[in-house]
Amino acid sequence: MPTKIRLQRHGKKAFAFFHIVVADGRAPRDGKFIEKIGTYNPNTNPATIDIDNDRAFEWIKTGAQPTDTCRAILSYKGIMMRYHLHRGVEKGALTQEQADAKLAKWMDEKNAKVEGKKNRLADSAKSQASARFKAETAAKEARAAKIAAKNAAPAAEEAAAPAAEESTENA
Repeated sequence: MPTKIRLQRHGKKAFAFFHIVVADGRAPRDGKFIEKIGTYNPNTNPATIDIDNDRAFEWIKTGAQPTDTCRAILSYKGIMMRYHLHRGVEKGALTQEQADAKLAKWMDEKNAKVEGKKNRLADSAKSQASARFKAETAAKEARAAKIAAKNAAPAAEEAAAPAAEESTENA
């Protein structure tokens, strides 16, 4: 029975989210599965991935084959890197302490990149909001000036009309 780690689609049309499951390779996409190991929501920026790292690692270690998308997700979360280092420890190329240190360093760099992206997105959103606010303020002031100019013209005519009447009466 070849096992696969794959996505199981949920959600509504054009707004999907996925469960990451371990299933028999012959089972249908949204059918029977062995174990749910996480969720993936691509609708957020950056995408939200919640996965049980230890269970995913155990399934990879026992031979479960991830689909292309799941392989990318597992790589993003560091599970494939952990498996790669585990294979090096099994072969004697490095010790478990060295593998743990490499994985911790890699995870720190990855987390820094993700935090940097979140900060850039937040700053971009703030700058766009302030630009929209400035544009709305300028439009509001232009509209107020236009209304004031329109209201000032009839007032000037009314002020000129009594002055004209007085000059004709005096003459």
